[in-house]
Amino acid sequence: MRCPEVREGEFMGRTAVLVDGYNLYHGMKKQRGRKYLWLDHVSLASRLRPRDEIVDVRYFTAPVLDDEDAIARRRTYLSALSSHNVGVLSVVEGRYQRKRMRCRSCGVDWTSYEEKETDVNIAVALMEIAASRTVDSVLVISADSDLCPAVRSSRRVNPQLTIVPAFPPNRRSGELTKLLPSAFTISETRLRQAQLPGVVEDPRTGRKYVRPEHWS
Repeated sequence: MRCPEVREGEFMGRTAVLVDGYNLYHGMKKQRGRKYLWLDHVSLASRLRPRDEIVDVRYFTAPVLDDEDAIARRRTYLSALSSHNVGVLSVVEGRYQRKRMRCRSCGVDWTSYEEKETDVNIAVALMEIAASRTVDSVLVISADSDLCPAVRSSRRVNPQLTIVPAFPPNRRSGELTKLLPSAFTISETRLRQAQLPGVVEDPRTGRKYVRPEHWS
């Protein structure tokens, strides 16, 4: 059976892409560790929808807290990703929230972290795109079923808009699949093919960004 990411002889038109950053990150990391974290989302979208014109890629993420090494790696990655895709990709920041947790059995306290705003930001973006009628389809890279209400609303606003969920590895949503049967899982091959160069140079400033050794 042919994967729905490719349709023989079919040109779908202009496509926007919404990437749920941490949903994708955790799926990739569970599958292959850090091997594919240096990912080029524009290249990935082009490989998943090769007959489309990828006109708008939005990467939704949130700043890391309390880990200086992770903060530095993330800063390098976002700079490389943006520099490599000037004019096509934008980064949309949510936030992380600290939560104090306590074990009911032993009374031990610890700090937990909760990502906030990403699903809301994606939902708002989907509605904006549907209302603008500037693209023919939206590729949503996420398996978050909380997006179902936004999908339903977007289809009411713009019935002609094609919405396709691309599930990260080790992530799946039965609700999204039921709502949008065109859903598919991103293959490891596509992730391997869509890596950024080991060294990315910003065409505007000449600054170079190197893939972190920690992500080898």
